[in-house]
Amino acid sequence: MAKYKIGWMPGDGIGIDVMQAAKIVLDRLGFDAEYVHGDIGWEIWRTEANALPDRTLAMLETVDAALFGAITSKPKEEAERELIPALQGKGHVYRSPIVALRQTFDLRTNLRPCKAYPGNPLNYRDDLDLVVFRQNTEDLYMGIEWHPLPAAIRAEFLKTHPKQMGRLAKVADEDIAASVRLLTRQACQAICRDAFEYAKKFGYKSVTVVEKPNVIRETSGLMVREARKIAKDYPGVELWETNIDAMCMWLIKNPQDYGVLVASNMFGDIISDLCAQLVGGLGFACSGNIGDKVAIFEPSHGSAPKYVGMNKVNPIAMILSAKMMLDHLGEKDMATRLENAVAAVIKEGRYRTYDMGGTTTTTGMAEAIAARL
Repeated sequence: MAKYKIGWMPGDGIGIDVMQAAKIVLDRLGFDAEYVHGDIGWEIWRTEANALPDRTLAMLETVDAALFGAITSKPKEEAERELIPALQGKGHVYRSPIVALRQTFDLRTNLRPCKAYPGNPLNYRDDLDLVVFRQNTEDLYMGIEWHPLPAAIRAEFLKTHPKQMGRLAKVADEDIAASVRLLTRQACQAICRDAFEYAKKFGYKSVTVVEKPNVIRETSGLMVREARKIAKDYPGVELWETNIDAMCMWLIKNPQDYGVLVASNMFGDIISDLCAQLVGGLGFACSGNIGDKVAIFEPSHGSAPKYVGMNKVNPIAMILSAKMMLDHLGEKDMATRLENAVAAVIKEGRYRTYDMGGTTTTTGMAEAIAARL
């Protein structure tokens, strides 16, 4: 019987390619696991009108952790048109399965390490070691939205915010779209504590909370206030505060000054992609969606349909996501060996995928990393 049971969700497009690459490396490491397939993504949506079927949710209840490749997402009208004929016109609405996974299993913490490995020609600088903690289940991504604006919601907005709504008095309901930004105190506390715990454990000198409380006073204000409270429990770690727009500027000007960053869902999404680009782009952007019951690890890139079947894309983001899974499972030696092998191949410069200016294939890069083990 295998030591671990791992959910295996390749998804769509290049998700399949990079997952196969990760398997090459995990097998070479001797990782003792049973991999359990989970259906997810665009083809499942087209044929079942549900991109995240119940059988996949049930599977995830039984595993120690899961790996996820990539999915294709399209606007709701296009998604409806691509359903098989038998499912069209029945009111089915496409919903991102990764967002659904985060909310179903309360995967409250999105962890995005962004580390520059020397020798990567795409590095902005070689001395960067940034870690983004992104609250993963709330904010605008909860999907509390309306279009057109319902009369009852409009009436409530007018009652609570008459000045702001007064300028819209002559705008028809069908010409208004609205989204709710919702943060809870508990979620703010949890993500901030996760960030400070990580900083303390791994020796980072600061945690920077990235919000916009001068304009978005209630929601961003709540996050900043809770961060200040949590910071008092960690006297060895400084709390820095900055606005999202300024943070984007400072990350270009002096990214080496920062370590751990923490933000709500949308702002965390923005800065994590910026940080990823500083260390090579999405081909190096690993991530973990972590909850109390299960954790799902994935590269941050999409399904890149134009590269399907070409064996071309960079699998390092997926391989480093597997490294994060090993850390999560307590397999520290395997995780260290895997990261060292990735770093060695990058530093040597003999194997480079197209994004790095080379011609190494997806499989070729995985085999080069596996050989270093």
